[in-house]
Amino acid sequence: MILGLAIAQLLRGVSRIVQHPGKFPVYWVHLIWTLFLFLYLVHFWWWEFALERISQWTFPLYFFLAIYATLLYLICSLFFPDEIDEYEGFRNYFYYRRKWLFAFMIIVFSLDFVDTAIKGPAYRAQFGTMADVRDIIFIVLCLLAIKIGNRSFQAIFACLAVLLEILYILKTSLTLG
Repeated sequence: MILGLAIAQLLRGVSRIVQHPGKFPVYWVHLIWTLFLFLYLVHFWWWEFALERISQWTFPLYFFLAIYATLLYLICSLFFPDEIDEYEGFRNYFYYRRKWLFAFMIIVFSLDFVDTAIKGPAYRAQFGTMADVRDIIFIVLCLLAIKIGNRSFQAIFACLAVLLEILYILKTSLTLG
């Protein structure tokens, strides 16, 4: 349910841009990150099917997943806040809020280590170190994105993030099981 709300938040944000293009000046890097988030959310939904292997659920496990999904929703709401009138469009908003955006993304990628471990050794063995390497790369790049406000770096990172997510989906998630 929370993931559905996160996707709805992204769709609502894009819809507002389409409905009021003059009111919400777009920034292509922001839209690339929106695509990344959409892909990540759909992929997260897909890979959580592996939780069916867990024979006994506990409240801490359930709570962990609720927190993980809530953080994903929070990131989406930060990418598309209710108002951006105090900013000069999404470019300005993105650069003023990038530290928050990427800090939350670091937390999400860190939680992915726990999520993978929860699914058990057989699940982890499917991917070898690929999932860990992916998460480490994203954490390092998010740390750099917090420090580096350079527009070229931010643009390259956004495009690289989408490319890496697509490649990761193609490599790991074309079928369930």
